[in-house]
Amino acid sequence: MAKIKIRQVKSKIGCPKKQKDTLAALGLKKINAVVEHEDTPTVRGMIEAVKHLVIVE
Repeated sequence: MAKIKIRQVKSKIGCPKKQKDTLAALGLKKINAVVEHEDTPTVRGMIEAVKHLVIVE
Protein backbone atom coordinates (compact mmCIF):
# COMPACT_ATOMS: atom_id res chain seq x y z
CA MET A 1 0.00 0.00 0.00
CA ALA A 2 0.95 3.62 -0.38
CA LYS A 3 2.44 5.60 2.47
CA ILE A 4 1.22 9.05 3.48
CA LYS A 5 3.02 11.67 5.55
CA ILE A 6 1.03 13.60 8.13
CA ARG A 7 2.32 16.87 9.63
CA GLN A 8 0.81 18.57 12.68
CA VAL A 9 0.54 22.30 11.90
CA LYS A 10 -1.57 23.60 14.79
CA SER A 11 -1.51 23.15 18.55
CA LYS A 12 -3.83 20.73 20.31
CA ILE A 13 -4.28 23.15 23.22
CA GLY A 14 -7.96 23.90 23.67
CA CYS A 15 -9.10 20.90 21.60
CA PRO A 16 -11.49 18.28 22.94
CA LYS A 17 -9.94 15.19 24.54
CA LYS A 18 -11.12 13.01 21.67
CA GLN A 19 -9.08 15.05 19.18
CA LYS A 20 -6.03 15.00 21.46
CA ASP A 21 -6.34 11.22 21.69
CA THR A 22 -6.59 10.97 17.90
CA LEU A 23 -3.37 12.96 17.47
CA ALA A 24 -1.67 10.70 20.01
CA ALA A 25 -2.91 7.61 18.16
CA LEU A 26 -1.41 9.00 14.96
CA GLY A 27 1.88 9.50 16.80
CA LEU A 28 1.87 13.32 16.69
CA LYS A 29 3.15 15.08 19.80
CA LYS A 30 4.50 18.46 18.69
CA ILE A 31 3.84 21.09 16.06
CA ASN A 32 5.70 20.34 12.81
CA ALA A 33 6.10 16.69 13.79
CA VAL A 34 5.82 14.37 10.78
CA VAL A 35 4.75 10.72 10.85
CA GLU A 36 4.34 8.22 8.05
CA HIS A 37 1.46 5.72 7.93
CA GLU A 38 -0.04 3.29 5.47
CA ASP A 39 -2.92 4.80 3.51
CA THR A 40 -5.81 2.85 5.04
CA PRO A 41 -9.43 3.82 5.67
CA THR A 42 -8.75 3.84 9.42
CA VAL A 43 -5.93 6.34 9.12
CA ARG A 44 -7.95 8.45 6.66
CA GLY A 45 -10.79 8.60 9.20
CA MET A 46 -8.41 9.73 11.92
CA ILE A 47 -7.04 12.45 9.63
CA GLU A 48 -10.59 13.60 8.86
CA ALA A 49 -11.29 13.94 12.59
CA VAL A 50 -8.36 16.33 13.09
CA LYS A 51 -8.11 17.85 9.60
CA HIS A 52 -7.96 21.37 11.03
CA LEU A 53 -4.76 20.49 12.94
CA VAL A 54 -2.83 18.51 10.33
CA ILE A 55 -1.88 18.49 6.66
CA VAL A 56 -1.21 15.45 4.47
CA GLU A 57 2.00 15.66 2.47
